[in-house]
Amino acid sequence: MSNIPYLHPTFSIITVTYQADKVLEETILSVIHQTYKQVEYIIVDGGSTDRTLSIIDQYRPHIQRVVSEPDKGLYDAMNKGIALATGDYLCFLNAGDTFHKNETLEQIAHTLKSPELPDVIYGETAIVDANRQFLHMRKKSAPDNLNWKSFKQGMLVCHQAFFASRELAVAHPYDLQYRFSADFDWCIRIMKKAKCLHNTRLILINYLNEGMTTQNHKASLKERFRIMVKHYGWFSTVLHHAWFVIRLFSLF
Repeated sequence: MSNIPYLHPTFSIITVTYQADKVLEETILSVIHQTYKQVEYIIVDGGSTDRTLSIIDQYRPHIQRVVSEPDKGLYDAMNKGIALATGDYLCFLNAGDTFHKNETLEQIAHTLKSPELPDVIYGETAIVDANRQFLHMRKKSAPDNLNWKSFKQGMLVCHQAFFASRELAVAHPYDLQYRFSADFDWCIRIMKKAKCLHNTRLILINYLNEGMTTQNHKASLKERFRIMVKHYGWFSTVLHHAWFVIRLFSLF
């Protein structure tokens, strides 16, 4: 049995918002109620005109950095969050999503018992409805041993349950050529550079089940196909995802 005490990293939690007044408060409360206190909370807002900013102001003493200004889209806002972060790890917790428990970050820290911090921390994701009731676990489950080739099978770890070291995130920001699936590409690029990926074997995130518009769904599938071909090659992508190719082209 190891006598090495668990490590105490700082987590930079980044929430990107735009017109999110209906779902943002639950996300903020999920962060500020964490029992683990080495947390830096950053909110990057795209210039909302609804009640988003007033909700943020209500909890302002618990939020270390707030930016509200127009951006070039979701991933541009995430890149702003990366630039602002100072913690050891970055977690992108979207407006509407929450940590699985108030003890989630503390539980993560207790799994970190190696002499050095890993490059990536990951775990599982639960799908919840608008009333925060559990629906089911995410269909794709996190593999025991994750690496960049794992995503040949698709995005096996939810973006929100994928905590990258700040050092890697700063060196590899989101590629803004992808409007809908830059997170898929980002995770693969981070994993290519990561030397140690740590499976917490915990449910980390409650993901709000929201329907994607048909138009965005088509665009997302097209981008994911391009990303897979870029990283894994045409032959490997088609071989692993014949169903994906059929599904993609059936949308046209």
